[in-house]
Amino acid sequence: MKLERIDANRYRIPKTGRMRVPGVVYSSPELVDDLRDDPSLEQVANVAQLPGIVGASLAMPDIHWGYGFAIGGVAAFDPDEGVLSPGGVGYDINCGVRLLRTRLSRDEVVPRLETLVGALHRAIPSGVGSKSHRTLTTGELAQVLVRGARWAVDHGYGEPADLDVIEEGGTFAGADPDAVSDRAKQRGLPQLGSLGSGNHFGEVGVVAEIYDPAAAEAFGLHLGQVTVMLHSGSRGLGYQVCSDSLEEMLKASARYGIALPDRQLCAAPLSSPEARRYFGAMASAVNYAFANRQMLTHFTRQAFAEVFGRSAGELGMGLVYDVCHNIAKWETHRVDGRERRLCVHRKGATRAFGPGHADVPGRYRAVGQPVLIPGDMGRYSYVLAGTQRALDETFGSCCHGAGRRMSRHKALAVTRGRSIGKELAERGIQVRSDSRRTLGEEAPEAYKDVAEVVDAVAGAGIARKVAKLVPIAVVKG
Repeated sequence: MKLERIDANRYRIPKTGRMRVPGVVYSSPELVDDLRDDPSLEQVANVAQLPGIVGASLAMPDIHWGYGFAIGGVAAFDPDEGVLSPGGVGYDINCGVRLLRTRLSRDEVVPRLETLVGALHRAIPSGVGSKSHRTLTTGELAQVLVRGARWAVDHGYGEPADLDVIEEGGTFAGADPDAVSDRAKQRGLPQLGSLGSGNHFGEVGVVAEIYDPAAAEAFGLHLGQVTVMLHSGSRGLGYQVCSDSLEEMLKASARYGIALPDRQLCAAPLSSPEARRYFGAMASAVNYAFANRQMLTHFTRQAFAEVFGRSAGELGMGLVYDVCHNIAKWETHRVDGRERRLCVHRKGATRAFGPGHADVPGRYRAVGQPVLIPGDMGRYSYVLAGTQRALDETFGSCCHGAGRRMSRHKALAVTRGRSIGKELAERGIQVRSDSRRTLGEEAPEAYKDVAEVVDAVAGAGIARKVAKLVPIAVVKG
């Protein structure tokens, strides 16, 4: 795959063959070397062939191979000529991350860290097929699919103030529970309020560096402060929504004469009944994920209150922000000097709206939207802020994490015979997991160095560094 360097942090895949637009990859000389023979670049070029794509097929520096779109892929589509593709959203619909701050310092937490990790592990259901502390009724699930995090708050899982700092206010418009299959609903009934497995986690961290004092102050972050990051999505319900959609979308692609460079990019015109049905089911899964992370937040606050003998309010456990990773959304962006309503697919990518944007919460509008970038469980994570340049270049998008550099199979082979938990403990990081296999799959070396990924987006100007967090405890499935 030909890759032309534009500048230090931008590379172009030239428009060739059936590509309707070029590809643009945000990266760095260090990171791009690993991509030269990577199939994810071919996926960027394939997305550029879809009807109605606007501007360019984009990839963030955490790019790696995914289903349909590369993970780290972004593409926007015109409402009249464009398409909606489940491969541009992924199986874990609205997988996302949220950050809580506390009034606790590292010195206050470390003496009780082992007790805290145990409490968090008990409080947060995790692991493959994990079930929540509460099984929903079918009536409750129907409300969750429409109301999202608002349903959870109304049922005692959090505070109304939480909703002010969740993307979309924690409720995504356009949900249609009738478009969600019975099988998906059955999978969703017992899992709301569970972490899951794989790369999902709960992480206790400490603010180690501040790069932008004004933004850090707006976000309520300061040096030495303990934070909690939660990463989870729509669990089995979202997976089933994606799986259910693929056969219908393959038929739709043939029916509407959409030439597919890859069957995994099956799609339907945005105005079609098939696209509307998928969007309604996807939006329902988005709301399920918002409610899921809201309940996990409540369980986390309960664990801290139990260990430190003070309420979550007294501990200052406010929500900084909650962002989506896997989603397709209707947004208005300026393209070629005019405002256009577009359907933006973000697959393993984060919204990064800049200062002054109406969709940024009022308390953050002067500095830009918080952008939360988890790394791996052994190094560090970052808090960034969105920029105007992101709005100008990437439809207000940024990277979403470190990005895998090894498959799970390879990571297991590399770590065979090692105790990842013991290695992390020797570095001062307490880990609880129900699976040694998961720890092997998620070993730090399986991921790119998130510092390099963050430097690439910061160098490109599509995000601004605010703070670095270092982990001291991790709960995995």
